[in-house]
Amino acid sequence: MIEAIKRVFGIPELRAKIFFTLILLAVCRIGSYIPVPGINADAAISLFKFATGGGQNLFQLVDIFSGGAFAKMTLLALGVMPYISASIIMQLLIALIPSLQREIRESPDQGRRKLSKWTRCATLILAMFQSGLFAKFALSVNRNSPGIVVSELMDVQFFGFSWLFYLTVMLSMTAGTLLLMWIGEQITEKGIGNGISLIIAVGIISSLPSTIGTIIQQLNLESQDAGQLSFVTLIVLCALFVFITIGTILVIQGQRRIPLQYARRIVGRHEVQGGSSHIPLKINYAGVIPVIFASSLLMFPATIGQFLGKNTWFGELSAYLSPGAWVYTILYVMLILFFTYFWTATQFKPEQIASDMKKNGAFIPGIRQGKPTQDYLESTMSRITLAGAIFLAIIAILPTLVGRLMGVDANISQFFGGTSLLILVGVILDTTKQVESHLLMKRYDGFMTKGRLRGR
Repeated sequence: MIEAIKRVFGIPELRAKIFFTLILLAVCRIGSYIPVPGINADAAISLFKFATGGGQNLFQLVDIFSGGAFAKMTLLALGVMPYISASIIMQLLIALIPSLQREIRESPDQGRRKLSKWTRCATLILAMFQSGLFAKFALSVNRNSPGIVVSELMDVQFFGFSWLFYLTVMLSMTAGTLLLMWIGEQITEKGIGNGISLIIAVGIISSLPSTIGTIIQQLNLESQDAGQLSFVTLIVLCALFVFITIGTILVIQGQRRIPLQYARRIVGRHEVQGGSSHIPLKINYAGVIPVIFASSLLMFPATIGQFLGKNTWFGELSAYLSPGAWVYTILYVMLILFFTYFWTATQFKPEQIASDMKKNGAFIPGIRQGKPTQDYLESTMSRITLAGAIFLAIIAILPTLVGRLMGVDANISQFFGGTSLLILVGVILDTTKQVESHLLMKRYDGFMTKGRLRGR
């Protein structure tokens, strides 16, 4: 392990990428402690703990994804959820509008820039909308529990409307979301790993100390009386943690290898003997993206409903979309299945693979080249994607079901498994794979440089 770390930091370019990523992630963590002007963070945290009450609550899941910034009502309270929601909308528009597909196919660079521009504009609109609802929610809570909002900021009104407070909250939180979006893009472009996924993963990791503290408190070690959490339950949760970690690795890393044969070819004046190889088809081509997309899509309407209040029809809808509710669980599973197929369909290109195989003289034994090969790859990918999506959905909802059956605190069950752990393990695997690719690339370059010098 130590030798591997030395090899990683022994490459100047890779070391610079890692330090760049760590510095930007540290900026994200610092921003999660800066409250919105006019908000009393201490009063907000105490009220948040009282409101959640230890049960399954949507705000707890949002707070975990934002790294605790949501409970403190800080600049980064919205996290990257508006950006993810905007990305989902743009991906769906591309799939539904043939002209956008054709434009991206004909000019990938220009299409990618246009898509990025539209995603940023959609993120700005969604962030302004959600931050406005957040301000409305803060004012309604302040009426029942005065002290959260500074009174001087509320006194500036226009026709009974606290416009200065709304403006402050909306500008501050929108700027925080746009900052996170920019940091995520910079990490993806100049750092190591996927920036947005790393920001979510760091937020999840930041909840580890509080989760450990909750476990120690509920074990009630200082007293002979039984605590809320027993050692048997803790052992079951630890076993579940190990099972989900191993299952996530198997699902993300698992692949089916399609055998390939190469025909004999004439290269120059020599005949090259045909060989054999394989095409690795991933069981879960989308990784943990379906889990992130499904969680974000369910959070968006449910959060709006809780902001508007339980007395509205949207508020009643949010009760059904809270984590632990059966409607939420069923929709969560269906969305994971949908986004797994959707992402695989948009990223996996069987026609291009079949065309490249034909150009290189490769074929699948028993399958003709061209359209039959494309159809075979599509049907095979569809079958293994179904298995991967079902396994991913089971892993995602299992901790919620176990937590409800055993009466475990929602903070503990959400951290020990399910959405949080799936995202965390998936992001770590993806980042590790990128580090390994850098190491392999540097070894390859060094070998080729040595070969060129010898040739001279």
